[in-house]
Amino acid sequence: MTDNEEPLSPEAVQAAGDIWVLFSRLRRKLRSLENLEGTVGREGEVELSPGQASVLARLDRLGPSSASDLAAVEGVRPQSMAKTVISLEQAGLVVRSQDPDDGRRQLVTLTERGLERRRGDQLARRVWLARALQDHGTQEQLQAVITAMKLIDEVTQA
Repeated sequence: MTDNEEPLSPEAVQAAGDIWVLFSRLRRKLRSLENLEGTVGREGEVELSPGQASVLARLDRLGPSSASDLAAVEGVRPQSMAKTVISLEQAGLVVRSQDPDDGRRQLVTLTERGLERRRGDQLARRVWLARALQDHGTQEQLQAVITAMKLIDEVTQA
């Protein structure tokens, strides 16, 4: 802390800690919802492991990546990622192609089916969260959440 900074209030410290814990818990909960009705188990659709779902999410965010890059960001061994990529490829959710910049590497890319699956999973999670908020909160509490999210957004933009 520099000389011109105001000391942290106990409320700010508690709010920061609470946000950290709750966001971590919410993230784990949303990741665990892979088996939400309407996202998995549709006829002909494979059930994804958390690792497979995470790879689809990363490919959606980052675009085509090599299996070794995916392994590094996911924190798994390259051999484990190779198995994950093969299973996703067999399910028609990703394709592998030669890297135009380095012919020795292959890039993993979401297929249209993989992108649809990813987006369907995202929608199902949002619907689950909206329903849970509505079931557990009053209109005033929901408005307070909206207001708090605006503050958190401002903080992250600063």
